[in-house]
Amino acid sequence: MRQGELLALRWRHVDLEARTVQVRATLQRADDGFTFAEPKTAHSRRQVALTKTAIVALRRHRGLQLEERLRLGTAWEDNDLVFANEVGRPIEATNLIRRSFHPLLERAGLPRIRFHDLRHTAATLMLGRSVHPKVVAEMLGHSQIAVTLDLYSHVTPTMQREATAALDAVLRG
Repeated sequence: MRQGELLALRWRHVDLEARTVQVRATLQRADDGFTFAEPKTAHSRRQVALTKTAIVALRRHRGLQLEERLRLGTAWEDNDLVFANEVGRPIEATNLIRRSFHPLLERAGLPRIRFHDLRHTAATLMLGRSVHPKVVAEMLGHSQIAVTLDLYSHVTPTMQREATAALDAVLRG
């Protein structure tokens, strides 16, 4: 998901049992605060399947968030946000990067990357594992498969080698 889509994600759009989230909004900074806008394109309004690891993390996060809500009582501003600041309001994107993302990368011993690189990495990993490009395009919210293939064309040589190996196996019987 895009950063703005994640920051606008509400619990009512998360189905932990079905292991899916519905992308329905994006968070944008406005002069008077934050606004929840329509996603980037019509295809950006989508359902995204979640990994088991993501489900475990979201369940844990939900529990911690509920504890925080109880502790704060009426000081908590209920916006139903999955990723909220310490009082329930939307997270400022620059704060997310500076206070959470970069320190997390540092603790993990990873180089500093852009938040958007996570999306790029996920797509590259899926394509590299022979996930059909149409599925990757749908998960990313791309309107056309050509967009996905153009952006991630560096993965296709590996896919082509795997395809020829599969064809060789069929032809050899």
